[in-house]
Amino acid sequence: MEEKKILKRLSRIGILGNVLLAAFKLFSGILGKSGAMISDAVHSLSDVFATLIAYVGVRLSQQKEDAEHPYGHERLECVASLILGLILAGTGIGIGYAGVHKLLFEQQTIEIPTALPLIAAVVSIVVKEGMFWYTYIYAKKLDSAAFKADAWHHRSDAISSVGSFIGIGMAKLGFPFMDPIASVIICIFILKVAYDISRDALNKMLDTSCDNALEQNIKDFVEGQPGVKHIDLLRTRQFGNKLYVDLEIAVQRDISLVDAHEIAENVHDAVENNFPNVKHVMIHVNPEEKQSTEMAYACEADAEKEDSREETGSNELDNRHAEQQ
Repeated sequence: MEEKKILKRLSRIGILGNVLLAAFKLFSGILGKSGAMISDAVHSLSDVFATLIAYVGVRLSQQKEDAEHPYGHERLECVASLILGLILAGTGIGIGYAGVHKLLFEQQTIEIPTALPLIAAVVSIVVKEGMFWYTYIYAKKLDSAAFKADAWHHRSDAISSVGSFIGIGMAKLGFPFMDPIASVIICIFILKVAYDISRDALNKMLDTSCDNALEQNIKDFVEGQPGVKHIDLLRTRQFGNKLYVDLEIAVQRDISLVDAHEIAENVHDAVENNFPNVKHVMIHVNPEEKQSTEMAYACEADAEKEDSREETGSNELDNRHAEQQ
């Protein structure tokens, strides 16, 4: 229930904030004669659709497993993130095209903007940076890839406004061509964010393994469980914002099937309880290699012999002391 409230709040703030900001920037860009600010307004307007897609994607991904989707619907959130990345890329390309076209074919018609677009740029930077942090903090709490993408969409808008501020400021200082150049710079920033979002979404859709640090943490944790001699195989794969883990563990070779199963069951429960992102663990149990067992027994035997020798030596020393007395 708490997750649904957070999702609704994030969506409401994102949509309302972007609509008001886009309207203000569009008004400032038209009235203040700034193409860069109009491009920035279009970027903010695209954030409205981004937030809607993020909300729908997350809600769909939270559906329970069913007969046709026994592994759940988490990948729908990746689809939403991918759509967000494509929308962002399309927005960036459109803004870049408009800037290049104005530079190449409309330089003579470029007007020096007024102070209003500069004020709009400052307001946009402050508001969008605030929206970035607000959305990102809750996205991390929900572990939502779609809303993390939406947060970075807000950050890209803030960066766009920085570019707009610089370009408009330079135009006011007597370099009007800097206004469309600002649009091109905005395009580059937007395309970089779109690439990062799309790549992350594709990685999670293609069963990419999790990072080495997390795999090492899982390995160390499993090898510390009672009855586990060592790990023969560990594989992980990302499934939306969840992880699936495949394990092969070695146990003492001469224990009963019931005992081996109990060890595996304990490892399964322990991993899922201690790593919240792990949705399921598949465990295969192997008997410990005979050579390893024999070596272990040999080491134990050697240790017992050494203890026996020390005990015998100690007894002989006590006997000598007794004879001398």
